[in-house]
Parts: sequence; C-alpha cells; structure tokens
Amino acid sequence: MNTETPKVSVVIPTRNRSDSLLKLLQSLRNSRRLDRIPLEVIVVDNGSADGTAAVLQEESAGWPLLRVLYEGRAGKNFALNKGIRETRGEILCLMDDDIVLDPGWLEALVDDYQKGRYDALQPRVLPGTGPSGEPAEASRLHEYNIPVIDYGDSLKELRGLTGVIMSFRREVLEKAGLFDERLPASGYHGDTDLSRRIREAGFSIGYTPHVVAYHELNPNRYGAAYARLSQYRKGLSRSLYGRDSVFFNVLPNLLANLVRYLLYGVMGRREKVYKTEKRIMKYWGYLAGRIQRRRGKEPWV
Repeated sequence: MNTETPKVSVVIPTRNRSDSLLKLLQSLRNSRRLDRIPLEVIVVDNGSADGTAAVLQEESAGWPLLRVLYEGRAGKNFALNKGIRETRGEILCLMDDDIVLDPGWLEALVDDYQKGRYDALQPRVLPGTGPSGEPAEASRLHEYNIPVIDYGDSLKELRGLTGVIMSFRREVLEKAGLFDERLPASGYHGDTDLSRRIREAGFSIGYTPHVVAYHELNPNRYGAAYARLSQYRKGLSRSLYGRDSVFFNVLPNLLANLVRYLLYGVMGRREKVYKTEKRIMKYWGYLAGRIQRRRGKEPWV
C-alpha cells in the first residue's frame, strides 16, 4: 500500500453563479487536514457575465491553493477539460459550483482511495438549503430536481458517476479519455458517457458515503417544467451514443410509461406521475435526437 499522501486536484467549472461559487469555495477553505493533504483548486470561468470574476480575483488573492482559468467556449465539457489538463494531483475531484462540502470530505476521499479498491468514487450527495437557508421538505423532495445520491453507509460498487461531483485516480482519465466536447453546452450525458468509457477501460467505480456534498435548492429549478426540459435534453444527448433499439427498446418503453402516466393520474399518485413524466421526456428526447440526426441535424443546435 502506498503510504505517501497523494495530492488532490479539484476542478470547478462555473458560469454566472457567483453566490453559489463563493459558498463552495468557503467550504473548501474549511476542509480538514489542509495542513497534511496537498490540495489544489482550479476554477474555470466559462464566460460568466455576473460578479464571478470579482469573486475569483478576491478569493485567489487570499488563498494560494486556488488557481483561476478562463474558457471562452460556452460548454461545461470545454471548461472541465481545460481544468483537468492543468491538474497536477494523483486524485482528481470534479464538482459543480452549486454544492458545499462537509469539512471532512478531503481526508475521507484520500482515505478511501488509499484503503479501497475502486479507481473512481462517487460521493454521497444530499439536499442542501434554499436561498434563505430553509431545509428541503421531505414530502416534495422530487420537486426540487436535484440529484440525491445516498446508497447507505458502506462502500459499494456502482455502474456510473453523477456530474454534480465525481472523482478518479489520474490514470483513469489518462486511459478512458476526457469529456466529449461534442455534447451540448449544458453538459448533459457527459457523466454517463464517461462512466461507460471508464468501465470499458477496465476500471472500477464505487460509491463512498464518507465524502458528503450538499446540493443547493434553487427555486428556478423547482417543478415539472424544469424537470421535463432537463430530461428531454438528457435524451437528446444520449441519442449521440446510445445503442438502444428504437423499435425494441425506446418505443415500447415510451408507450409503457405513457400508460403508467395515465394510470397514476387516475389514481392521484402525484409523485409517480411526476417521475413517470420525466421518463417519458427522456425517451422522447432520445427518439427526437435519433430522428434529427438521421436528417443530418444536430438536435441541440
């Protein structure tokens, strides 16, 4: 076992969320064991037009561990790849700009990599708070449209990583490759595509309950309209790589979920209706993407 403490590189793509970014950076500065674990934090400003530049200038002036890069091409995958290419650590941790981290995340991440068998780790993601500090309501958790990743209190194998926060040993990305920049600017499906390539390269993916992130609650994302659009875009993105048969997989699942949607509506099961509608939109997006691509068009343009 390698007893030397590995360096951790954090990469954060950001665009027009200066308030959220500041909270994340403050949580990173509050990480435990910064005196013992080498850390670098790379923030890639992806063409922000709000106060992000000023926030980053002030934070980097007072924190030597923070480096700031600029990526003018709009697209999360452009920003992620630019940041990854500048990293120097043995462990890479990529995270969105609208989370905050538990103070013990850094030591837990290093410990799990040193003692565990996984090549990539998916941290636990729990609901954070809203704009006024209000906690999530358990009864409407599905309406917040945030990823909640909680598979219990033990390390376990997973098939995929979630883009809100993910980590790898450096050699994983060296072999599996970086994010595909042909995907749409919002970054949809980038995590799924990369997870597939990680598995195909022979690496293992695990879940860690010891590294905890809290996802902010953003009222702009609440409700069915955002959920429909989000899932439709995920379907469009998946159509670029998906090997699903339209006639034997996509259409049957689309029709089956339409039937479930009607039945749940009659039964008054609102949460089931909500989740089924999301699946419908994802299949519909996949189908629309395949049709448009056959016509020689990129579906997200």
